[in-house]
Amino acid sequence: MKIGLGTVQFGVDYGVSNKDGKTPAVEVAAILAAAGELKVRVLDTASLYGDSEQVLGNCLPAAAGFDIVTKTPQFAKPVLDADDAERLQQVFHESLTKLNCDSVYGLLIHRADDLFVPGGERLMAALTRLQQQGLVAKIGVSVYDSAQIDQILQRFDIDLVQLPISVLDQRLLVSGHLQKLKSAGVEVHARSVFLQGLLLMDVSEIPAYFAPVRHVLESYRAFIRARGLAPLQAAVGFVSGLTEIDQIICGVNNAQQLRDICDAANVELDCGEFAGFAIGEEAIVNPALWRLEPGKS
Repeated sequence: MKIGLGTVQFGVDYGVSNKDGKTPAVEVAAILAAAGELKVRVLDTASLYGDSEQVLGNCLPAAAGFDIVTKTPQFAKPVLDADDAERLQQVFHESLTKLNCDSVYGLLIHRADDLFVPGGERLMAALTRLQQQGLVAKIGVSVYDSAQIDQILQRFDIDLVQLPISVLDQRLLVSGHLQKLKSAGVEVHARSVFLQGLLLMDVSEIPAYFAPVRHVLESYRAFIRARGLAPLQAAVGFVSGLTEIDQIICGVNNAQQLRDICDAANVELDCGEFAGFAIGEEAIVNPALWRLEPGKS
């Protein structure tokens, strides 16, 4: 199954279209049970996702067989030193305790720019040590753009990368960076395939912030409607059809949503037909830059 389960909603309120808030523990258990039935393999979490790791550790059944990917703290300092590398390892061991597991499938640098400041190499060295100790199978980084990918591939050996891609955000596809990663033997996990639910919202509900691209969204909806596709099928099917993508990380609020996403991933689409809906403006395709009305951020 190419669908992986994002768990940020298990720890914090998240998503422009999320009206349900943080997912209750009883629903988390139901989601994880459904994930097992659907053969969803990857669970994506992070030390910064509130108490998501703790919730997973409490709810995961014994010998669940999931591949867990978690992430480091963010440092955001002009220079990194040995204490920062030590903090990375300490937080990781805390993550293992919270997750109630002895090792994880993947550990990612959460803030790619932390690698590019003086001393940033200390962080990757710390990840490598954890991997050598058998605590992590694959090490890598979460990225936002092609410049970060270029710098990382030039300086470090990584096994895994998580990156944004969607019908609206095709920057890394168009630039050839998806293929560049695959040629380097890097496993690629896609995130933001729904743009926090923007691609699933009714056009009438879209926040005013997106008014400059409303015509694109309306055209896109007309396009998929003419082809008999539901918004979920189009959004998931586009990314699922990209051969460079190994896993599609999707967050859900309930078990039925996960089943619907897995069903949608089986729809075969010609990804090239969606090229006209790509938006290059980062203020639109990068949720970290969104400036929404109070209560919609």
